[in-house]
Amino acid sequence: MQKKLLTMAVAGALAAPCIALAQSSVEVYGTINMAFGKFKYSEGNSVATNAAGNVTTPSISKWDVSQGASNYGLRGRENVGGGLTAWFQIEQNAPMERSNNIAITPASRNSAVGIQGGFGNVFIGQWTTPWADLDSLWAIGNVGFWGPVTSVIGRRETTGTSPSANCANLGHGVPGTCDAVEASGGVGHPFWRRVSQAAFYQSPVFSGVQIKVAYQTNESKSNGAVGTRSNADPSLWSTSVQWAGLGGRARIGLGYDRHKDHSSIGQSDTGWAVKGGWNFGVVDVGLAYERTKYRCGGTSFDVPGTAPAAGANSTFTCGATAGAAGVVSGDVNQHNMGIALAVPVGMGSIRASYARASDLTGGGFEGVFPDTGSKEMNIGYEHRFSKRTNVGVGYAKIDNKRNSNMSWTGMPPNGFNGQPLSTLGSNPSTYFVSITHRF
Repeated sequence: MQKKLLTMAVAGALAAPCIALAQSSVEVYGTINMAFGKFKYSEGNSVATNAAGNVTTPSISKWDVSQGASNYGLRGRENVGGGLTAWFQIEQNAPMERSNNIAITPASRNSAVGIQGGFGNVFIGQWTTPWADLDSLWAIGNVGFWGPVTSVIGRRETTGTSPSANCANLGHGVPGTCDAVEASGGVGHPFWRRVSQAAFYQSPVFSGVQIKVAYQTNESKSNGAVGTRSNADPSLWSTSVQWAGLGGRARIGLGYDRHKDHSSIGQSDTGWAVKGGWNFGVVDVGLAYERTKYRCGGTSFDVPGTAPAAGANSTFTCGATAGAAGVVSGDVNQHNMGIALAVPVGMGSIRASYARASDLTGGGFEGVFPDTGSKEMNIGYEHRFSKRTNVGVGYAKIDNKRNSNMSWTGMPPNGFNGQPLSTLGSNPSTYFVSITHRF
């Protein structure tokens, strides 16, 4: 009996390394995006303004080493039999400069566990939405990490909780709120962000066609007093269908999102997008169009009033007169569009993008609070030293209207109260040299 137990123990000890090595495809990976350049913020407004006047802030320029979306992580795959593969990924941010003032948060980026087989890929965790995935079809004009995605396309003016575009994230920098949900910091996710506490499905590719679906659960639902954040029931659906064919030359995708209780309790923000491109050989062209609708609920939110010099606010109420500033009587709409080019030159390519975010419209909004649009352009050359390392040089600029403050994540603080984003009406720009390394 003792001999049998000893034999089993030795066999178990010898088997342990084999078990550990069963997931032989586990790897460490990451991307480092860095840039060195001259950055500038043109003169801007210190408060949101209407036709009554402006309060300006001086321009500022500076040299900086910046980084954009650097990350690292672990991922692995294991054949579990029956044609199935189990996989996982754990990815986090890598702030490569102290001025980012961002803590390294484990699993803060695309992180999930799933099962893949002939039926497709099913996984749960945190991941970019099918809507956001469509940007890979058209955004071939970036040099390094400078481009229009999430700065103009996707219309991001801030990070963190990122309220919707008709609230604090409008671009006017004033902490306005649509209702108690937003007043408490916002729930739900905007259209450009990855979603957490979510389930995902990606179909197999049939004749170049693939379907993707994501559902963010209503984890934040809670019972409570009517009109309070605890009464919200936020969740979202994100879907897309995309096709690639003709030897990889053509690609196109259509996305549709529905975000419940994002701008207002009891309402759902919606949006659709079409993005794609065509590689002609001598030039690769990408195109994007997206349209979103933010639903106005039945409560008030603050917007700039008629005394911008004093930084005063007036209250807008959905569907009713409020204050001296005006009325928002319905949904707030926006549409964004962009074009990108990549022209092969030797071991690299000349790359360029142009994108435009329109003014917010609807419900009489633009009549009392105009000029909320922006434009972005970038151009440069990126040289491919290897499959892992690219070096680029270029120029990028965002042209903000007087009540917009779009910028890039990698821009240095602009000197106005140390804010990391552009002030209203200020036009951020940069001449840069970038280095991207993947491992």
